[in-house]
Amino acid sequence: MDPAPPSTTKSWSIHTRREITSKYEIQNRIGSGAYSDVYKARRLSDDLTVALKEVHDYQSAFREIDALQTLQHSPNVVELHEYFWSEDEDAVLVLEYLPTDLASVIRTAKKEWNGLSVGEIKRWIIQILLAVDACHRSSIIHRDLKPSNLLISATGVLKLADFGQARIRLAPGFLSVHDSTQPQVQESSLFHQQETRPNLMEPPPLRTIEEYPKDPIDELQLEKETNFPDVDTSCLATFTTSDIEDDFLKSNYSYNETGNDESALLTSCVGTRWFRAPELLFGSTNYSAEIDLWSLGCIIAELFTLQPIFPGTSDIDQLSRIFTVLGNLNEEIWPGCTQLPDYKIISFGKVENPSGLASCLVNRSQDEISLVEKLLCFDPAGRAAAMELLHDKYLNEEPGPVPLGELRVPGSNRGGDDDGSSESGEWGGGGPMGSDSDFDDFGGFDVTKGSGGDYSIRFE
Repeated sequence: MDPAPPSTTKSWSIHTRREITSKYEIQNRIGSGAYSDVYKARRLSDDLTVALKEVHDYQSAFREIDALQTLQHSPNVVELHEYFWSEDEDAVLVLEYLPTDLASVIRTAKKEWNGLSVGEIKRWIIQILLAVDACHRSSIIHRDLKPSNLLISATGVLKLADFGQARIRLAPGFLSVHDSTQPQVQESSLFHQQETRPNLMEPPPLRTIEEYPKDPIDELQLEKETNFPDVDTSCLATFTTSDIEDDFLKSNYSYNETGNDESALLTSCVGTRWFRAPELLFGSTNYSAEIDLWSLGCIIAELFTLQPIFPGTSDIDQLSRIFTVLGNLNEEIWPGCTQLPDYKIISFGKVENPSGLASCLVNRSQDEISLVEKLLCFDPAGRAAAMELLHDKYLNEEPGPVPLGELRVPGSNRGGDDDGSSESGEWGGGGPMGSDSDFDDFGGFDVTKGSGGDYSIRFE
């Protein structure tokens, strides 16, 4: 959904806000996206370089501020210095400035460095695992892990950023990384704390971790009452007869049917496609922190090969690439998968001889392949937690990880995002990817009409 247009009550520019310009010298815009703009700035009191992130969506701003305050003592999470929040203006977050990211490391290693050493890879992996573990220990699902959201300081410290899509403090019914990701969510349990629901027009209070309330944010109800759609909805669409006739399979958005309301919102998929877990691609809304673990596996694989492991051109192509490597999805491999919302809507031809992850990790050791296999498995319950992986054999054998000071860090030239879009991670403003056809670059398919008027799609 596009950000709201300018109005007579909002400036939509931090340049006109005295409370900000009296404390910061705004130098130049370093990123822009659907939901935010990011500026490089200098703090006047001590000349510290910072990033000012102007967020045009109250929900995203609330999520990000709340997550960063919860994780404020985590050394591998970007630091929030302060924020500005008022009812008639966009929220502005003052973040530590980090000049580059892991996407730039991968890109430079491929083009200029002739790859990364084993010691460098291990140090990057350890820092990523520490960042993800900090989130999951605080019951936060990031939901958009990718190389361009892993920012890096000039001294090689890696920090996770861009929490605008994060699920903060899991609501009742969502489970931890040590449990199944397909819980039976009772609506009554999700909505019973309405009196404690945060008001999006009021800023999250500044607080320490010790002061954080023990009751989780009733975020599902919060999202229900905002004008911005949640990003938990299906990536693969269900169509009625009229949908097929009017606009046949035109995008990777799912149609949110609300009676006869022709203005029903289109809701986007959470996360960036190349790093999106299978349960999301099949429309799950009952997922948990394991979706981050799948993304983590994709990132580690990319560190090994310097190229994305599943670079899908559409959501359907994304699933096809995963199936080609891991094989078809069934109850034996993932108990309960047939209950995923889109499992019976879209199916693929049988993959007789899946290539396996080893085929994607050519010239890598068995320990390296095993590390990726512990994350890139269909069944979310089978994915290893970040803390578990920190004790993995691969990370604790020789050669060991290099010291931070020996990591090669590229300059601050940040290119396009991992999926080829113009946005670039945290400094690119975040927000969901734009719409594109799931079928433009795909082969033949059959459409079958069901008894209820719905259609199912089978791809060859």
